[in-house]
Amino acid sequence: MRKIIVTEFITLDGVMEDPGGGDKSKYGGWSGQYWSDEVEKFKHDELFASDALLLGRITYQGFAAAWPIMTDDTGFAERMNSLPKYVVSTTLEEADWNNARLIKGNFVEEISKLKQEPGQDITVHGSGQLVNSLMQHDLIDEYRLMIHPIVVGGGKRLFNENLDTKNLSLAETQPFKSGIVILRYKPV
Repeated sequence: MRKIIVTEFITLDGVMEDPGGGDKSKYGGWSGQYWSDEVEKFKHDELFASDALLLGRITYQGFAAAWPIMTDDTGFAERMNSLPKYVVSTTLEEADWNNARLIKGNFVEEISKLKQEPGQDITVHGSGQLVNSLMQHDLIDEYRLMIHPIVVGGGKRLFNENLDTKNLSLAETQPFKSGIVILRYKPV
């Protein structure tokens, strides 16, 4: 059975909005100063341990605009572009990034079926609204929160105020020299 892994860049005050600054939001662009070889290795290993991406519309559109033109020496960009992508959206008419498929209907049923298929992990990057919906339906198997040592004072937070209480168990803590701490949680 495959696992749904949520992987997020988050500020110390809980903001997940536009960590790379590509959306040009007021609160964006805060993660780059903490990028390091350790972070790169972690993200590389994480990507190669998965064989599919699960994305919400906004994250999908940002990724689909950026990744097809990227290249690197490690194969990361090639992997991002070649992986199957499942896009949960009620408003998109088509998903034309390589190997992308829209999930427009009952996403709980569709994702539950994906989890039953053989294969590696399915990772969710960004996609805050989708993460909140997945959490409400107990579809997330692990949270990997990359806490950055910065407070930005505002912006979109990962967990919205209308969520039901969910208990999580700390599975691992991994500090990096840059000040980033990865917290891995699993549902109880």
